Order: sequence, then C-alpha cells, then structure tokens
Amino acid sequence: MFKNLSSRLTQTIRDLTGRGRLTEENIKETLSQVRIALLEADVALPVVKQFTDEIQVKAIGQEVMQSLRPGEVLIKFINDELIKTLGESNVGLNLQTQPPAVIMVVGLQGSGKTTTIAKLANWLKESQKKKVLLASADVYRPAAIDQLQTLAKQIDVPFYLSDVKDKPINIAIQAIKAAKSQLAEIVLIDTAGRLHIDEEMMTELVDMQKAINPIETLLVVDSMAGQDAANIAKTFNEKLALTGIILTKTDGDARGGAALSMRFLTDKPIKFIGTGEKIHALEPFYPERIASRILDMGDIVSLVEEVQQKVDHEKAEKLTKKLFKGKTFDLQDFKEQLQQMRSMGGIQSLISKLPGIGQLPSTAKDMINDKLFVKMEAIINSMTPRERRFPALIKGSHKRRLAAGSGTDIQDINRLLKQFEQMQKMMKRLKGGKLMNMMRHFNLGSGM
Repeated sequence: MFKNLSSRLTQTIRDLTGRGRLTEENIKETLSQVRIALLEADVALPVVKQFTDEIQVKAIGQEVMQSLRPGEVLIKFINDELIKTLGESNVGLNLQTQPPAVIMVVGLQGSGKTTTIAKLANWLKESQKKKVLLASADVYRPAAIDQLQTLAKQIDVPFYLSDVKDKPINIAIQAIKAAKSQLAEIVLIDTAGRLHIDEEMMTELVDMQKAINPIETLLVVDSMAGQDAANIAKTFNEKLALTGIILTKTDGDARGGAALSMRFLTDKPIKFIGTGEKIHALEPFYPERIASRILDMGDIVSLVEEVQQKVDHEKAEKLTKKLFKGKTFDLQDFKEQLQQMRSMGGIQSLISKLPGIGQLPSTAKDMINDKLFVKMEAIINSMTPRERRFPALIKGSHKRRLAAGSGTDIQDINRLLKQFEQMQKMMKRLKGGKLMNMMRHFNLGSGM
C-alpha cells in the first residue's frame, strides 16, 4: 500500500533535506512535487489542495525559516498533515451497548465484503475475546449465504442459517434474536451488494438500518478503486448513517488515494484495512502509523504487536530454552521460523513495516520475497531428520537428491545452506542474556 506515493514523497523529502536553508521559493517548489505525488496517487483534488495549502501556511512562517534544521521541520509538517488527513487517531468499534452489539456491513459487490466480515469476526474472537454470531441477509447473490457459512465454519464462529426465500429485514431481526438466545456479544450482519449503487438497494439498506438500529454500520470499500472508492463512500454516507469504513485490498493498492480522500469526503473514520487474502489479514487503522509508512519511517509498533499476537509463544520459548542450554540451532528450527513468518503475513508484510525499506534498490527488495521462503521450506521438507540436525552432512549427492525432491536446483540448495549458516551465527551471538532480553521485549518468553 502507498508504494508509489511513498517513493515519490520520500524522494522529494530527500532532495529538500540536502539543502542548506529553506526559502519561500524552494518550499513552493517542494509542495508542487508533493501535489503531483498526491494527484498521481489518485487523491481527490479538494484533498490535495487543502493538504498543500495547510503545509504552505505553516512552512512559510518564521518557525521553519529560522530553524537550524528547516528540512526536518517541513517533514514534520508533512507527517502531521498526513495524520490529520487520514483521521488523527485510531477509532475503534463502538460496542458499548446491551448485548448483542449489532454491526451491519454494507458495500458494493466485488469489494470483498463477505470475506471481510469473516475477517472481522475472527479479529473480534481472537483479539478481543468476544463471542460473535454471523448472519447473511444477502438473498440475491447466488451462494452468498453458503459462502459466509463456510467462512464461519473455518473460523469456528456460530452462523445463523437464513433462507433465500426470506426477506432481508426479517433475516436480520431473526439473527439478532438468535444471538440473544445464544448469549452472543456481537452479531455481524452481511447485506446484499450490487454491481453499482441504485435506489432499490439503498432503500432496502435504509429500511433495514431503521428496523435493527445497529450500533455500527460499516462500509466495505475496495481501496484499488481510488477516487471512485471515495465517491462510493460519499454516496453511501449521504443515504445511510455510516459509523466507519473498512478499506480492502490495500496490499494490492500501490497508490493509496482512497485512504487519503476517504476521511475528507465522508467525515467518517477508516476503522480497519484488509492487508491480504488470509483470514488474519485485517488490522485496525492507525493514521499515525500509516503516515510513518508513507514517509518510509517504518511502523515498528505494528510490527511488535504482530509478533506478540501471531508468534507461537510455546515454540518461541522452547527454542529460547534450547539455545540457552547450549544446543545448536538446526534446520528444523529454521523451518519453524519460516512458518512463523508466514503466519504473520509473510516476509513482505514484515519488511514493509521497517524504517528505510523504501530506500533499498528495487533489485534488493525483489530478492526478499515469499516465493523464496516457500522454496526453502520445500527443500527442508525433502531432507531426512539427520540432515536437518546436521546440515554439514549435506554434500554433492545429497544436494542432487534434495533438488530433485523439492523441484529446485543445486544453486537453491547452496543459497539455503548459506543463509542458514548466517542465521546460525546470529543465534550463537544471541545466546544467554541477550536472547532472553529480546524474548522478554516481545513478550514471547517467561522469566527463565
């Protein structure tokens, strides 16, 4: 997300910080580049104008001109304006009501609405420890009810089974009754999407909202639609009392215009973003963290939270104890570390949150990809338990057998063994107090 915008803005900022002092002329020149970067990111024109106007008023003031490091002050203004445009701070779900809290989810067909509902249910169950019930009031799209029921089984969440012959409003009312009888704390109701906005669709949604009075009405929007996404949100907001927005497919959106336009055009907060296809690929939206990612400052807070939530704590502690006792880090351990990274969304998701990653040459970034790690795991799976434990045994004939068994070549085997050797050296350096301190920092190990 924001790949193109991030590269343009960070280049503009690097050019600026190299200058000895700021003048009104080079401030305007920089903001002209910022304006172009935002427009290329498909940010709505009124948003671009306000964004650059606000920064210019502050930047041409005495605070910047008299600063010892004027470039850094201007970067701060850009960062602050990004945060303001994105929504100031995280706005969580409002669940302060007599259970069950009713959450109605709306959106166009193809926005990823049904999958997003399952992701949200999984997040509420796993992260918030809430008892959730799912229901589908989409009686128009073939297999919509079956799709949500399948997803509910996948995440082990109760599902209210509706019938395509029922009226959507009646389904929603009966689902709420079922949630009460099952002592569910939250009921998530999927509604019918359309290929485009029409009066019949909106009337049905307005009538349902009046009938069930949800505490949250969330709009799911495809971020890759750019300005269209912001306009869709604006139209929905004019008809329905929206409480928030979920942006989907942000992992495939290199521009990011939808996120930057959304709050300005609707005055509604983005509450979550979808970051991939997997059921865990949904995260709360923090404007200050997203602003940091855009300016290539990283997002260490989100990275630490991800590690704390998704790492297998039992396996992490077991590995810590093993190394603390002086035992060797082997290829089986390495394989488990690869699996842990995959559970956290893959290496690309992790490195995207590191500061300065945008400054790496594209060739270097292309080398760090999830396909490479899948290949490594396939090679390790082809090894015998003895080879995993004693990698030094792997010679010419072993390598040929492993290449044939994993569908790779000798070069891939050599690369894996070299990277494993580097990892092994790093683990040796971390033995003892350093390793325990690191584990405690991430809340992964108990006091040993």
